[in-house]
Amino acid sequence: MTSQATPSSEGNETPEPVISSGVGYLPSPPVAGQKPHSFTRHGVTVEDPWHWLRDPKYPTVEDAEVLAYLTAENEYFEAAMLPHKDLVETIFEEIKGRQQPDLSSVPWKRGDWYYQWSYREGSQYRVWQRWPTDSPDARAAPTDDASTILDEPELAEGLEYFRLGSFSVSNGGALLAYSADTDGSERFRMVVKDLDTGEILGEEIEGTIGSAVWAADDASFFYTLVDENWRPWQVRLHVLGETVDNDSVVYEETDSGFFVGLSVTTSREYIIIGSGDHVTSEIRLIPATHPDSPAILVSPRRTGHEYSVDHQSGRFVIRTNDTHKNARLVTAPDNDPGEGSWTSLIDATDSHYIRAFKSFQDFIAVEVRIDGLDHVRLIDLAGESSYVPFPESAYTVHLDTNPEFQTDTLRLEYSSMVTPTTVFDYHVSSDELEVRKVQQLPSGYDATEYVTDRMLATARDGEQVPVSVVRRRETQLDGSAPLYLYGYGAYGLSMPPSFSTTRLSLLDRGFIFAIAHIRGGDDLGYHWYEAGKLDRRANTFNDFVDVARHLTESGYGVEGRIAIAGGSAGGQLMGAVVNQAPELWGAVAAHVPFVDALNTMLDDTLPLTPIEWPEWGNPIEDKDAFDCIRSYSPYDQLKPRDYPPILVTAGLNDPRVTYWEPAKYVAKLRTLKTDSNPLLLKTNMGAGHGGRSGRYDRLYEVAEEYAFMLASMGLVD
Repeated sequence: MTSQATPSSEGNETPEPVISSGVGYLPSPPVAGQKPHSFTRHGVTVEDPWHWLRDPKYPTVEDAEVLAYLTAENEYFEAAMLPHKDLVETIFEEIKGRQQPDLSSVPWKRGDWYYQWSYREGSQYRVWQRWPTDSPDARAAPTDDASTILDEPELAEGLEYFRLGSFSVSNGGALLAYSADTDGSERFRMVVKDLDTGEILGEEIEGTIGSAVWAADDASFFYTLVDENWRPWQVRLHVLGETVDNDSVVYEETDSGFFVGLSVTTSREYIIIGSGDHVTSEIRLIPATHPDSPAILVSPRRTGHEYSVDHQSGRFVIRTNDTHKNARLVTAPDNDPGEGSWTSLIDATDSHYIRAFKSFQDFIAVEVRIDGLDHVRLIDLAGESSYVPFPESAYTVHLDTNPEFQTDTLRLEYSSMVTPTTVFDYHVSSDELEVRKVQQLPSGYDATEYVTDRMLATARDGEQVPVSVVRRRETQLDGSAPLYLYGYGAYGLSMPPSFSTTRLSLLDRGFIFAIAHIRGGDDLGYHWYEAGKLDRRANTFNDFVDVARHLTESGYGVEGRIAIAGGSAGGQLMGAVVNQAPELWGAVAAHVPFVDALNTMLDDTLPLTPIEWPEWGNPIEDKDAFDCIRSYSPYDQLKPRDYPPILVTAGLNDPRVTYWEPAKYVAKLRTLKTDSNPLLLKTNMGAGHGGRSGRYDRLYEVAEEYAFMLASMGLVD
């Protein structure tokens, strides 16, 4: 068989156009040639003739044959979408019109300065400013003496991709350690800027990830390095003025299944070095005043024990799942943070899921989920508790930027399916919820024109799966409206019922939009996460299909007119539910999808494989895990049949879901599908996991997805 990417299976130079359902006239699609490749594991031989799409020099991708195929698929994508370019542009302008051109954050105070990021009108990237706190009206907005400390548009000039990483101002406010990724590989280059002179100092550190953390005297800072496989594995200490080559290794993680991260306690008294995988953590502390001192181990790692640490005036506050999967809060004296000194502050319960917390001088703020609904609980120094009141019965809320340790104000970000994002300052002593900013939609928005519902769908095993739904008030629930269903369901990440400016373009075209809070996320607590991982992974896929069927039975949609979307692990979800129930879906968007799960989990040279085994299982050593993953891996379960219209995206520099997973999936599916529905692959050749980096570029890709769905479902005028 040919090993070249050709424009048609017959190799015709000028193929006759063929009709493709809903999208328009298309040339014949590219065909990736097949090359013999197989492996045997646990007595099972697996054939993988598209294995060659992985460049052997990865993360460098320079194989001409691979690049030719990806380029051919991109050209096919452009040809397929060309008839709907006007629709893409229309939707993009709609979405863009809902974005505030000069969008800015609410200023936040840290030390002697207020800080704020903002966009210049028409700009894709942010500008960062600060001004003294003693200026008149400094709390409200930039004052006349505000200065620009970082100009992202200037840094991104001429680049296809730009993403700011670290933005770490020194304790005294004189220096800024910032980093940038310029190709989507998530390998950041860090530099230090003198904020008084604007000078970039001599320090340049390649291959970092995460944020720099300053020692108390600002003479040095800690940072994290990634290895050749993109695993964050080392914490180093850099002393200003010395060469980077002389930086000391503070901590090195030898377990290939653990990643390392850096942070600092809210009190800024301790540097936190965290190491862990998806289910186990281990934390070390270094006094910020003594950056050269040995790290203090809080609790040795043991499988399944997760904990996090903050510091509050003479004691550590620790979130731990040592007695219950929903976690409790404990305290320990700051001279003895070990488990033997832990005293319970909030006991764990089945109904209250403690998700996160932050300690301040006079209180602790706790993010807790009760029966699937977010709450913010405050605990004072006497141990008394209260809850922050919110104006709606269904919403999502989380702690926002709160850098000050000595404060009476807690900043929160809030929204609902119909309420634009709102920034609150909660004044603890007066129990007052102050609105600091409400997201503005310049083209207009009236919340009364939309209605949101929350319902329970019964899964096939009897479990009740929550579903959040939003629609225009006049949209009928008689099955006549098209339905857009979104899901993720992995890593214990919930999908909050939050506001979106982009989905209004669907709602205003008569769509109903739904989020399936399926198992694998932690929407209902940690048990909800556990019920969708490892050997129970099928629950995630079954939940999504069962939610779709429940919605059709309830008048929210009809079979064959349901558009679905998900990314990364949610892209795996898309592949699995397409294999399980292809007849349900009218259009599918699988973004950077984790679809070649078995091959990836068998390859321990990839950066994310060892750390992912607690989530999916280790098929190298465990035959049951091998069989389980193979049973649902979308790439492995493709077979000859009709498939719905599918749009797949990838990033050439993606270190999380490597480009060849979606490429192999599309290549194989092209040989098996028995329908004429469109199958498109778009690979961002200069980006990574998150797609294009500019704020408007990202929105344009959303517009492309929506146009694809509308065209595929025959909803184009």
